[in-house]
Amino acid sequence: MNDQHTSGQQLLLSTERFLGHVTAVVVGFILMLAGLSMGVTMVLLPVGIPVGLVGILLFMWGLFSAAPKSQT
Repeated sequence: MNDQHTSGQQLLLSTERFLGHVTAVVVGFILMLAGLSMGVTMVLLPVGIPVGLVGILLFMWGLFSAAPKSQT
């Protein structure tokens, strides 16, 4: 019974990491689009550039970063 409990915890942790990365990719993409749309106007250009860069960083982190594995 202990093996099933450990297997369930491992599945939960893996699912949490996957959903965290998917969320980062989606939010990063939305921020990139928002930064691009703000950058089109001259008034919002100073705000659009940092928003777009944060979106790119978040998108790349979601795609390529490996979340640390717990030792439990």
